[in-house]
Amino acid sequence: MSDLPILGAALNLNSFETHRELMLEKPRDLELQDFWSPNVLNGNWMPLVERARTLLDGHKGRLGIHGPFIGLSMAEPDPDVRDVVKKRLRQGLEICEALGATQMVVHSPDSAWSYYNLDLYDNGRERHMETCHLTMKDAVRQAEDIGCELVLENIEDMDPSSRLKMAESFGSEAVKVSLDTGHAHYVHGVNGAPPVDYFVKAAGNNLRHVHLQDADGYADRHWTLGEGTINWRAVFAALGKLTSNPRLIIEIRDHAGLPASIANMAALGLAQ
Repeated sequence: MSDLPILGAALNLNSFETHRELMLEKPRDLELQDFWSPNVLNGNWMPLVERARTLLDGHKGRLGIHGPFIGLSMAEPDPDVRDVVKKRLRQGLEICEALGATQMVVHSPDSAWSYYNLDLYDNGRERHMETCHLTMKDAVRQAEDIGCELVLENIEDMDPSSRLKMAESFGSEAVKVSLDTGHAHYVHGVNGAPPVDYFVKAAGNNLRHVHLQDADGYADRHWTLGEGTINWRAVFAALGKLTSNPRLIIEIRDHAGLPASIANMAALGLAQ
């Protein structure tokens, strides 16, 4: 049997149903993306959970969800707005518990602006970290209680190590790091951040989740793997040095490209 890493996917339930045979042929990790919308979170989401349980019968990979993110900052400075963010995190983790999901993706609060400007202010970075703790501390305890990981995904992060420091500051196994390859490639191309494989190396064994998408270094393309300019050999070489077994999740805009993404990485001898 090949020892190449097995690629999983980020799909909604309709797309999982379309690609169910592919997702069940190997123990492919799955990230469900039906549960981030405020309308879903504030409504009756149990029918979605029940449908997921039915469709996932026979699925052998690990299960996670993409958590809420629209208009939310994990370092929200306004206490009233922070209460909304905390509510959304709580709702997402309640869904994880109902599903039996063991990971929830949340977005990093770092940005190109914070990278260049926080040091203008006395204790700017410390205050940024403090508001992150005020926003996330209840969710971290909840995640610990249900055996779920919160993984911080880079969005505009310029410094590959900043997200790692934030995750480690909680001193909890329930807070780890995610990497989105297209986001890293975007800030590399547009803002001069390090290339994608440097983000892998910086995260080290705290890296527990990867969004695999291809891009051109200009925008958040979410192209089929192999259609952009990411150096996949360098990325998988860096991933191959880790022992943390991160979930390798293909996250592309056109779910019809999932089989081609897997085939293209297999053709390069990088994954299956």
